[in-house]
Amino acid sequence: MSQPSWQPWQGKDESQSGPGRDGPVARPWTGAHTPVARPWPAYPVPQAAPSTSAMLASHADRERAVDVLRAGYGEGRLEKDEFDKRVERAYGARTVGELALLVSDLPLGPVPQPAPVTAVPRTFLPAPRPRANGKAVGAAVCGLLCVPTFGFTGIPAVILGHAARAEIDRTGESGDGLALTGLVFGWLSIAAWSILMTLLLAVGLASG
Repeated sequence: MSQPSWQPWQGKDESQSGPGRDGPVARPWTGAHTPVARPWPAYPVPQAAPSTSAMLASHADRERAVDVLRAGYGEGRLEKDEFDKRVERAYGARTVGELALLVSDLPLGPVPQPAPVTAVPRTFLPAPRPRANGKAVGAAVCGLLCVPTFGFTGIPAVILGHAARAEIDRTGESGDGLALTGLVFGWLSIAAWSILMTLLLAVGLASG
């Protein structure tokens, strides 16, 4: 009795005929459904994205590279012959990587140069405003208070005014107008009190 061409311990692909060669393989009936192995679906293999250096250069890429070369030439980094050669190669470049090699040793744009700091002559500088003299301020305040105080602050106004004008002439401070204001009001108040005292004395003598 001859042996069957397929045994239970053999897989589907281990039969003598094999799939797709002699047709489907006969399986013995075991009373249960035996699943048939199916091949996995074939998915497309993802392709690697092209690198940036291998990307084709556009007209804008070439112009940007030429601008960098012009900046380097203007700063004295390139000689005239080398600059002309690089510009010619830039306009003839086909990929972005070729353009990157042409400008790899140059800064990407003009290098900012610090503005030279020049001293402004003192003639054109604004003159510093002198500080107001303190005694001149006091003389003006006392002079203005002569009106509400009926002249009782006139003597301090005159004293501070003369002292302030002397210091202003010596130190060059401002406030001469304030000192003069205190002197005017102070002397007016003193003169008014002097006239008043003279009239009172004359009236007293006449009545006595």
